[in-house]
Amino acid sequence: MKKAKVVIIGSGPAGYTAAIYAARANLAPIVYEGFFSGLAGGQLMTTTEVENYPGFPEGITGPELMENFRKQAVRFGAVMLQEDVKEIDFSIHPYVVKGTTNSYEAASIIIATGATANRLEISGTGDGEFWQRGVTACAVCDGAMPIFRNKDLFVIGGGDSAVEEATFLTKFAKKVYLVHRRDKLRASKIMQERALSHPKIEIIWDTEIAKVSGDDVVRQVTLKNVKTHREEVRDAGGVFFAVGHTPNTSFLNSQIDLHDNGYIKVYPGTTQTSRPLVYAAGDVQDHVYRQAISAAGTGCMAAIEAERELAARGLVD
Repeated sequence: MKKAKVVIIGSGPAGYTAAIYAARANLAPIVYEGFFSGLAGGQLMTTTEVENYPGFPEGITGPELMENFRKQAVRFGAVMLQEDVKEIDFSIHPYVVKGTTNSYEAASIIIATGATANRLEISGTGDGEFWQRGVTACAVCDGAMPIFRNKDLFVIGGGDSAVEEATFLTKFAKKVYLVHRRDKLRASKIMQERALSHPKIEIIWDTEIAKVSGDDVVRQVTLKNVKTHREEVRDAGGVFFAVGHTPNTSFLNSQIDLHDNGYIKVYPGTTQTSRPLVYAAGDVQDHVYRQAISAAGTGCMAAIEAERELAARGLVD
């Protein structure tokens, strides 16, 4: 079986940054970019404009940014595999990483498989409809874009994340409507008070969005009361899902310690997981920030930590 000093599972800002640092440290990283599990490059591959990544004052598209990351990693010698990892055998070391086609014995592993934003089945919000044309799942990423400014914006959800998203959007929106299908929020008391007292936030109770419509971008939403079934069409400049994320960890088969919410546990201040020489970077271990810049930062940390530990154990020159 082929051997590797570092195997990186996942692409996106965390995986590609880890690959850049590992390659420059002469660790010849193998990167499983993914295939059926999702687009290589991660969530940014469906983001049209990235305006908050440092170094691009005029903004850059998500796909272009990720292609730049990838090219930089390849330039320094990272090997990219367009396939998924089916399973990992952590019972022995080197660990055995089994891909769709290629398998490796890995002295160290960096997991950077990210998290998938949860989306509801609502007419008009899917890929090929208004997804990323006025429908998104990250207010902090997208809320400041011109398309949303001074518009009526709709946030779907009822937890702390939904209130945080709605509050953030008040900086740019004319009005923010928090659409919740129940008659009370799940959010913590302090967050509920924040939403209820904010002059630019209005909560629409017992309601769901039944349809999103428009032309090139979102123009309207159809609201449906879940109790009366009455429908109402309102003007809208954007719709934001705030119904959580699901970390992409199922392939680990519970062989690494996870938090109750499914994200990988790492030791504070590091990317070290419960397994020696196994690290986690990016959104797969971060349910707080979930930004490209923070993902890239932990990708850097993971590669440096892997290189130092491999050297300390005499596994690299």
